[in-house]
Amino acid sequence: MKFKIALLAGDGIGPEVINEAVKVSDAIAKKFNHEIIWTPALTGACAIDAVGVPYPDETHEICMASDAVLFGAIGHPKYDNDPTAKVRPEQGLLLMRKKLGLFANVRPTFTFPSLIDNSPLKRERIEGTDLVFLRELTGGIYFGEKGRRDGGETAYDNCVYTRAEVQRLAKKGFELAMTRSKKLCCVDKANVLETSRLWRETVQAMEKDYPEVTVSYEFVDAVAMRLVQWPNTYDVLITENLFGDILTDEASVISGSMGLMPSASVGEHTSLYEPIHGSYPQATGLNIANPLATILSAAMMFEDAFGLKEEAEAIRNVVNKSLEQGIVTEDLVAKGAKAYKTSEVGDWLVANL
Repeated sequence: MKFKIALLAGDGIGPEVINEAVKVSDAIAKKFNHEIIWTPALTGACAIDAVGVPYPDETHEICMASDAVLFGAIGHPKYDNDPTAKVRPEQGLLLMRKKLGLFANVRPTFTFPSLIDNSPLKRERIEGTDLVFLRELTGGIYFGEKGRRDGGETAYDNCVYTRAEVQRLAKKGFELAMTRSKKLCCVDKANVLETSRLWRETVQAMEKDYPEVTVSYEFVDAVAMRLVQWPNTYDVLITENLFGDILTDEASVISGSMGLMPSASVGEHTSLYEPIHGSYPQATGLNIANPLATILSAAMMFEDAFGLKEEAEAIRNVVNKSLEQGIVTEDLVAKGAKAYKTSEVGDWLVANL
């Protein structure tokens, strides 16, 4: 098979971890007799520096013409430290989601047996954790009307959702639950927020279409607590944009490192696959960043975008093997053991595929 993949390395450690994911993907393609055509494109701070906007039209055209997008990270301290900046790298990510119609962020959280004690949570609380968040990506407070009044002394951000936006995200949640343990949790704040009441009544109305799925409804603050206490009691969770942004980052540390978790953003057009970590500017160019989240995102891409389960499983198996044998970057290295460079981890994975 032949695949066209848009390659958006982005900022910070993005190019370094993307490079290793490309190496592994090419090795898988060779092993299984596929061909990958990579097309690099600019996004984020590097795009602002080059052409003045964080998501150029040319990048969008490349994404639309591709079978999938493999994405690194965006963000730069010069924008993080300047709240008055009119153009920001993160605007590119929001625009990309909007223009590609990427309304659902798929964020799995799972544990690795060899790293179970790396987690900040106790072993008995997290063993068996295998949950997936579906976060709505193109609505809510991030896209609502925002501004200042009273001479800049008052700020506002409006949170708006339509029933149709909730339905299309919930539909994916129900469908995913049907392929797993048939449990779905709708996360909201319906005791306070009108948008959450819309979420809850919309999902309740959809229950009859999925009679095999057991649905629970929980407030976001309660879920935040249970993710720390008993994350292995959850399976599929659906929620709005802001709540999902916060809860998925909380869940990501369960595995022991943010450098381990992959994600996908799916919707109307080309799907995008990316690690959940940020651009980690302090590590840029040091060859120390953990590439495994990006490589596991490539595995998600092979399975979900291309339907190639065997190829995806081969990537996951070799990643597990590297963890078991301690071929890891400094964020995961055991006391007294050797820390491998980003590129060394990638080379080892390729050699062992």
